[in-house]
Amino acid sequence: MNLTQAIKDQAHRLGFALAGITTPEPLPHAHEFEDWLREGRQGEMTYLDSPRSKRCRAYPKNIMPECGAALVLGTPYSPPPPLASSEPGNAFPLGSIAAYAWGDDYHTVMAGRLDNLVEFIERQVGQHVPNRWYTDTGPLLERELAQRAGLGWIGKNTCLINPYRGSYFFLAEILVGIELEPDPPFTSDRCGSCRRCISACPTGCILPDRTLDARRCISYLTIELKGPIPPELRPLLGTHVFGCDVCQQVCPWNRFASKRADPAFTTHLRHPEINLLEQLALTISQFNTIYRHSPIKRAKRRGYLRNVAIALGNLHHPQAVGTLEKHLAQEPEPLVRQHIAWALGQTGGILATKALERLLESEADPLVRQEVQNSLANS
Repeated sequence: MNLTQAIKDQAHRLGFALAGITTPEPLPHAHEFEDWLREGRQGEMTYLDSPRSKRCRAYPKNIMPECGAALVLGTPYSPPPPLASSEPGNAFPLGSIAAYAWGDDYHTVMAGRLDNLVEFIERQVGQHVPNRWYTDTGPLLERELAQRAGLGWIGKNTCLINPYRGSYFFLAEILVGIELEPDPPFTSDRCGSCRRCISACPTGCILPDRTLDARRCISYLTIELKGPIPPELRPLLGTHVFGCDVCQQVCPWNRFASKRADPAFTTHLRHPEINLLEQLALTISQFNTIYRHSPIKRAKRRGYLRNVAIALGNLHHPQAVGTLEKHLAQEPEPLVRQHIAWALGQTGGILATKALERLLESEADPLVRQEVQNSLANS
């Protein structure tokens, strides 16, 4: 067995269902990434626009000059089941979490596996091998690398789609200072005339050129955006409180997604829906304890509860008013209070109006006061 095949076999044993190899040559679509940046579609993710980021994403050797090959890996996670309706008739108002965040933080899980694979490679060659690995953390156009390594094609929803496994998997890359036999690139586009993802996107963020406007994407808004969510987009978030799976749920190729998940990604959340009233009550300590091993910690408590408040406002659930009123008075974070005030304005009614009027008498934060005034004016 040659070294390339031995590495792939070991990758499969470590839990990487997909493993492909490509060269470190310049990536032909790097200019499209720069065009996307010039349009400002990265939103507040300014790290994407740094000179180093653009230089390295265009050419892997700018990350590691001695790179001889790029190993691209994919680990599947469970696809989401159809979501139950969170209508007022339900016992509790429910919010949804993107499927990739149901278990342990993939950055942590993949790190150990990538280290193990590097150690295996070094044992095979009998010496230290220069290497650099990433999982959604480095300046690489990883989906383009994955396509060139033969793992699939980039769909209209910008996800990498494998014809046998769909798109529910994490990507990781190892740049190594040895040459390996590259796989043929995946050259066919199997989206065809299908536009289901474009039509289904709640915020219309998917663009015709297989990019998306992050400033409108629910995943960006609920995770990466640190400040207030634009008022015109809040109703479009529905009950999404961390990420979004819609464009993948409607993709016909995900009929082939494996229903058997890696155990590491099924340990925290047993169901994609959560009780929003319970989540709004989380203290800083409780949030940090519950989500310390989860991707959800990335949003931080204030961002997560901001999202929870929006979901409650969108549901108009009869049980929500009392909880929103209570936390409007007790919540220490102005960002969360601002969005609770919006939620109360959406819910409406005498109790909501009185709660907003009481807050206006004591609130010092100008953004919160403006939100309260807007809610009262629209009630």
